[in-house]
Amino acid sequence: MKLVNNSITKAELADMSARMFSGLVKAVVDLEKKIMMVDAAMHVDLEAELLKSGSKQENLWGINFYPEVEGEDFIEFDSMINIRPSQGNLSRNIESESVKKEIRLLVNTLVI
Repeated sequence: MKLVNNSITKAELADMSARMFSGLVKAVVDLEKKIMMVDAAMHVDLEAELLKSGSKQENLWGINFYPEVEGEDFIEFDSMINIRPSQGNLSRNIESESVKKEIRLLVNTLVI
């Protein structure tokens, strides 16, 4: 697992994806702290690390990166940790377009 609070390159993500199935890298973003954890077998492990470091559950969202893909499909908004009825998210996918937009902005800042 790696904490990304400054930046990470697409090449680093590609190296991580080579060790995973389906060519993806799992990540959990903290929209309040503007950081993310990457590179674990399960989103819940990344989430747990962020929670231990003081992140709040309501600010954490699970995503997947596909480093070999360009454009909108580089990020997939799918994770079990996203099922959050108390925040109006009833599925694994992030349903709020404003949350997706905020995640894209953060990712565009952190992934160079």
